[in-house]
Amino acid sequence: TVGAESVDEFFQEVPDELRFKDKMDLPEPFLSEYALKRHVEGLLSKNRAAGECLNFLGAGCYQHHVPAVCDEINRRAEFLTAYAGEPYDDHGRFQTLFEYASMMGELLNMDVVNVPTYDGYQATATALRMAARLTGRPQALICGSIATGRLAKIRDYCRPVMQIELLGYDAATGQLDLNALRAAISNQTAAVYFENPSYLGFIETQGREISQISHRHGAISVVGVDPISLGVLTPPADYGADIVCGDIQPLGMHMQYGGGQAGFIATRDEEKYVMEYPSRLFGIAPTSVPGEYGFGDVAYDRTSFARREKGKEWVGTAAAYAMTRLTKIEGVRAPLFDAPHFQEFVVNFDGTGKSVAQINAALLERGIFGGKDLSAEFPALGQSALYCLTEIHSKDDIDQLTGAVKEVIA
Repeated sequence: TVGAESVDEFFQEVPDELRFKDKMDLPEPFLSEYALKRHVEGLLSKNRAAGECLNFLGAGCYQHHVPAVCDEINRRAEFLTAYAGEPYDDHGRFQTLFEYASMMGELLNMDVVNVPTYDGYQATATALRMAARLTGRPQALICGSIATGRLAKIRDYCRPVMQIELLGYDAATGQLDLNALRAAISNQTAAVYFENPSYLGFIETQGREISQISHRHGAISVVGVDPISLGVLTPPADYGADIVCGDIQPLGMHMQYGGGQAGFIATRDEEKYVMEYPSRLFGIAPTSVPGEYGFGDVAYDRTSFARREKGKEWVGTAAAYAMTRLTKIEGVRAPLFDAPHFQEFVVNFDGTGKSVAQINAALLERGIFGGKDLSAEFPALGQSALYCLTEIHSKDDIDQLTGAVKEVIA
């Protein structure tokens, strides 16, 4: 088919000194589908799934309840495609994307929302690249409480156009160090990026001040946000954010071992922002048929959204109860930061004399996934772990966790 008489001829363009000559150390192939199936099932049986245990892991990928309707829609051929699909065979897809963007815009109090990016990490990196193009500047300032994985993605994607500098944060409250921001920002700064809630779970209460400092120096304020939190927290647009980004995984997507997720980017409906989106925007416009409207891949004009309803008081109650219970255990401090929190918080175990790795291993023996070990990511925090509680956690779950922690550190 390709015109080669042999495998060697097919690879003749590869220099001989670069070719691998030895035999690869690979297992013998399976000779039947059933044998392969048995082998894969054996590997999978070694896993411990979140559904089998009591899970307190979060750190960017969250175990929320996913309504059945979400799975039903995601299984439809219009959405379950190898890539983007086309309107000719995906009837209604464009309308759905327009409605998604409209509802996200209402939630975020922004005008323009793109089609989903690959994930929230990609959305963050793309938002910073947009800021670099908008300002023509070569620097971005980022709060140091960011996840190392997200930071690695940003550095990799933004390396060709901008330098990334980390800003310190208050050891007691976790809040961004405003003096460090004032000292670092200059007329070379394209963007200032922070998250609310932060990766370490606390709520950044200085959002307006951070945005004001950014704007005074001509920089763009970029804020990463968990969309679920906007039921109770003020949207970043209201405290000066120019670009808002994040993950949509909490809005009805399973954790899926961290894969198959999606992210969003949102801005005001201003031409300078709209023209820098590297992804598709959907709108509604008249067609060639009088009185008919269609949904298409355009930049749309939408300037006014209704205000969100007031958040319900139960949101965050589980996390607050867990912090109250855990901090009563001798040697345990929860939360580590003296700041408001949403659904995640840092628990410090320095006073127990045990490492997070030891504690988590013992919890796993009891069918509990403990919080994410932060000792390698944030050594300055000591033996600390990031715990997450969502609507799936009951009072009994929290009591079970605290009882297990008491046993483990005794």
